[in-house]
Amino acid sequence: MKELKKRVFRQNIRLAESGLIVLTWGNVSGIDREKGLVCIKPSGVPYETMTEEDMVVVDMDGNVVDGKYRPSSDTPTHLYLYKQFENISGIVHTHSAYATAWAQAGKDIPAYGTTHADAFYGDVPCSRALTKSEIERDYEHNTGVVIAEAFEDKDYNAIPAVLVKNHGPFTWGKTPEKAVDNAITLEEVAKMALFTEQINPSAPRVDECLLEKHYSRKHGKNAYYGQAGNAPRRGRQAPAGE
Repeated sequence: MKELKKRVFRQNIRLAESGLIVLTWGNVSGIDREKGLVCIKPSGVPYETMTEEDMVVVDMDGNVVDGKYRPSSDTPTHLYLYKQFENISGIVHTHSAYATAWAQAGKDIPAYGTTHADAFYGDVPCSRALTKSEIERDYEHNTGVVIAEAFEDKDYNAIPAVLVKNHGPFTWGKTPEKAVDNAITLEEVAKMALFTEQINPSAPRVDECLLEKHYSRKHGKNAYYGQAGNAPRRGRQAPAGE
């Protein structure tokens, strides 16, 4: 698990460096599906003092198998999502300002343009509110339940993000690194969507054909965005979207 702990630690630090974290409000996890073990940030430990060795490893029932601290209080949510969404290997939760504002408003983030479409194939859904009994009993587990419910008629691979009503965003991906990429992207499209509605409250969603084009050129069967084999860039770095 040493390599997974290193990666999860680095992505937690990256999340803080991206500006999506205030104090200790957020976490990144990663899973080793062969071993059935999840690595996650410890609960309430400041990012400024946190180390790779502080990462906590739990089994799929939430029992700590490695680590000196308690795992994140959101661990039951992560575990539930790993069980429900079998193709993901990384999860992120933040309280980033713009995405959380949409969650507090109880509104999906509409797909208004190609920046959104590059990452999310349609509106990012906002879950229903948890009931009183769900909050009072197994709150974090039930947070995972309402997230999974929001995807009963949606593809979690194509829309790797959700807003939990009155709470905040969760994102995921095939790796912890990709889950953080999606968290960063989500915050940007949440900001853009807010500005779009302020400028034009009647703005239409992006045309379905353009949505399909931008999503498929990055994620489709015949995707052609980027370099084959993720080759490192040399010389001038292309601006986003090129």
